[in-house]
Amino acid sequence: MTCWETLGAYAFRSIGYGERLLPRTDFTLCQQFTLIGSGLIWNVYFGLLALLAGFFAANALALAKASRNPRARIPADWFIFIFRGSPLFIQFFLAYELFVLLPRTGIDLFGITVETSWLTKAWAGALIVLFLNTSAYAGEIFYGALQSIPKGELEAADAYGLTGWKRFIRIQWPTMLRLAWPAYTNEAIFLFHATTLVFFSGFPAFQQRGDALYYANYFADKTFNPFIPYPIVGFYFICLTLLVTLVYNLINTRLNRHLP
Repeated sequence: MTCWETLGAYAFRSIGYGERLLPRTDFTLCQQFTLIGSGLIWNVYFGLLALLAGFFAANALALAKASRNPRARIPADWFIFIFRGSPLFIQFFLAYELFVLLPRTGIDLFGITVETSWLTKAWAGALIVLFLNTSAYAGEIFYGALQSIPKGELEAADAYGLTGWKRFIRIQWPTMLRLAWPAYTNEAIFLFHATTLVFFSGFPAFQQRGDALYYANYFADKTFNPFIPYPIVGFYFICLTLLVTLVYNLINTRLNRHLP
């Protein structure tokens, strides 16, 4: 099989398209690059969706933690503390065990049967865990930035008659993002790296459709040589980190466009 044929057979295998059986013998460098790259699709899927949803949840958590109302502040405090205080691997494991315990026939809510079997699938269950985890970390980052807003800006907003929601949208939120963005960039990078834990936790890989590290581990077990597949994973994640850094730096430039 040539390298072009390998690309056609395995480039999208991790999402169910292409050759169903994995290579068993005579592993080539092209096969390893192709399959590990195919698995990276899952890492991008988990990281991208968790970041997008977690960004909005993190903003809500930061506002709740900064609230004077204990009904909002205390739950936000505990949520952030629990998900920042426990290892992500344990969160994956406990979440999977919890989802497995749910009735297979679904849960009856107000006369409507809600399916639960999909929660044990990695595409959903693991995504929920990553979403909650990054929401907690980013929520703490945004909360710290919210508390660091210069008082002069708030006093100026009061002088212009901006109060309540208008003051938050026009003054506090842009400044909070500007202050928090460098740290939030690191959280985005760490989240993409954390996606490699998904298929090494409780969530199984259906029909050997795993992520990049899953395929690297497969090749390392078959060839007894970890010095080829694992550096390939590192290469792919370095490229992914460069892309994330580039995108976040562009956003950071946009947020700070008014500064000299």
